[in-house]
Amino acid sequence: GTVISSFLSARFIKRFGTGKVTLISVAMTAFALIGFGLSHSFIFLLFFAVPLGLGAGSVDAALNNFVALHYKAKHMNWLHCFWGIGATTGPVIMSFWLARNNNWNMGYITIGIIQIILVIALLRYLPLWKKAVAGENEKQDGNDSTNKTNEMKTLKLHEIFKIPKSKLVLLAFFSYCALELTAGLWAGSYAVNKYGVSSEVAAVWTSVYYLGITAGRFVSGFVSIKLSNKQLIRMGLSSIFAGLLLIIMPFPVWKIPFGLSLIGIGCAPIFPGMLHNTPRVFGPELSQAMMGVQMAFAYIGSTFMPPFFGLLAEHIGLVLFPFFLLILAFMMLVPTEIVNRKLATN
Repeated sequence: GTVISSFLSARFIKRFGTGKVTLISVAMTAFALIGFGLSHSFIFLLFFAVPLGLGAGSVDAALNNFVALHYKAKHMNWLHCFWGIGATTGPVIMSFWLARNNNWNMGYITIGIIQIILVIALLRYLPLWKKAVAGENEKQDGNDSTNKTNEMKTLKLHEIFKIPKSKLVLLAFFSYCALELTAGLWAGSYAVNKYGVSSEVAAVWTSVYYLGITAGRFVSGFVSIKLSNKQLIRMGLSSIFAGLLLIIMPFPVWKIPFGLSLIGIGCAPIFPGMLHNTPRVFGPELSQAMMGVQMAFAYIGSTFMPPFFGLLAEHIGLVLFPFFLLILAFMMLVPTEIVNRKLATN
């Protein structure tokens, strides 16, 4: 659902506008979460997973492009910092209810109620979306490169692939999300199986990784005032490589939390920076079409690569973990630098 709605997001936004698409998308996720909470059958969980995925994909593409067009890099970093806060709060809420008679239903209902409150707020401030776009258009003074929603282009997938640099950028998005999710999902298992630490300690080390991403994006927002997205992405990749090399080196077990924190801090500015670069790389009129496909490839990477690593680990061993991440990091580094060179040449 998330992948499909990301592919179709540009068409929806062109027709209805960012504000309405965001409102409807959040309403769909609220409906799905309440449905999860009221479900007592696996079939119903599958049914409500569809609107949950459809809503999540559209809202990501819509908000990321809106911020990329109308706000600065610091705002994009802080937007994704708050994603990290939300991603941390959800499991805390679920753990609270699981500790009380294993009541997972109330966990979903609680998060669904929070989403309903967000829907009410979005409905209340819906006119502000139009004001933001109108204010930006006035600044353009009739320039042809205006960011008006009704001037954005909607393209089919085969047309997207014909755009210069598109394949390189899509590979970078795929590789980044594959790396981020694989690291987060398998770091604990790697620490337990290779170094014999307890599952509780491994969970804390994994939390250090996600803390690095969230705190790193908060700090990156301030750093982006002085440094460009290109510089921040390069710094992030350098930190990821340093963290992976630390994990690979034959040092004592303490290297794992330090290495994971370096990887998390490195991940922090990369995704927001690549998203914020979209209008610069492809132009404002193509940015929404590209944003939707970028998010779709990001979801494909995060959906399929962690289980793919699981299959490899089953046959080869979890010792492959840092080397698998190293390959993904190079798959992100190479296309990113090629795009940078092409932009510099142009």
